[in-house]
Parts: sequence; structure tokens; C-alpha cells
Amino acid sequence: MATWQRPARRAMVAVDRGKSCPLLLRTFIKHGAHHKAEDYATRGSEPSTEIHLHTWMDATLRELSDMIKQSVPEVRMRGSRISFAIVYPDKRGVLVVKEVGSTHALRRGPYDEKNLTELHFQAGDFMDVAIIGSMAMRDS
Repeated sequence: MATWQRPARRAMVAVDRGKSCPLLLRTFIKHGAHHKAEDYATRGSEPSTEIHLHTWMDATLRELSDMIKQSVPEVRMRGSRISFAIVYPDKRGVLVVKEVGSTHALRRGPYDEKNLTELHFQAGDFMDVAIIGSMAMRDS
């Protein structure tokens, strides 16, 4: 019987942002918690809180946080945190919401430098963002 072995890690390939085209990262925002997988079940009926981010596969969570802060000002408040999750279909075609890291509004953290490639994001996946923090929950 064959045993499963982890595939060898590929070396990070630098993206030439001047020559390569950015991808559209469909990002869905929710205050307080992540959306559920069922919220994405019907194509075309995704949550209405969508923002479009144009970026590259080497974009870090800190870069994405900075872009989100431009559209969602309450994320800039002291004590707020942005939690990221990738929404993708598993091998059976069932949508999965997988938390991949978080950033804080005013301080650096361990996930800040993680990029989309390292998080196994693929073009066509969605990014689900939960805005967490006392001030960010005011509209919930």
C-alpha cells in the first residue's frame, strides 16, 4: 500500500507587478464573524457586502488590510482586527470557508507577511473578511 507524502515545497516566484496583470480578488466583508459556507452556495447570490480588490498573488495580508481600510473606515479604529478566510470548493465541490490569518489595525502580527500564494489561494477563490473589534461591531 502506498503512503501519502507531502509534496515538495516550490520556491517562491517573485511577481513582476510592472509586467503581470493583477487578479480580481472578490472580497466579502462581515462585521463580527465570517460568513458561513451556505452564504456562498448559490452562484450569483453571494453576500451583498462585496468589494473588489485588484492585486497579485504575492500580495500579503497586510497589503490586503490596507486596501480594505480604504473602503471600510471602521477597520482603522484602535483594537479592530481583520480576520481572513478563503472560500473555495473542496474535491467534492462543496464550498469550504477556511480561516487563514488575521491582522490588527495598528500593530504588526505573525500573519502580516503571509501572501496569497503561501495561503494556497487560487484565482477564482473568494476572500471572506471578518471585521472584529468593539468599534467595528457598531453596525452589526
